[in-house]
Amino acid sequence: MVSNSHMSTASTPPTASAADTERRLTELEIKASYADDLLDTLNAVVARQQEQIDLLLRELGHLRRQGADEGSAPARNLRDELPPHY
Repeated sequence: MVSNSHMSTASTPPTASAADTERRLTELEIKASYADDLLDTLNAVVARQQEQIDLLLRELGHLRRQGADEGSAPARNLRDELPPHY
């Protein structure tokens, strides 16, 4: 007869049941799905922001060229352009 007294059940890791493993796998698949959706959303946001940055850079370049073309014109005072008060 072999004695199992030297084996302790406290030192052996508990085995996961098939149902527990399936539940954990399902939870991981759900998390991965949410992460994938978030990645797609963030990618669209970054792409849209890059388009806006490109547009702003083009507008800034246009304004700089326009300012350089008008550089010889006298500086305008915005107070001179205010409508008269009655």
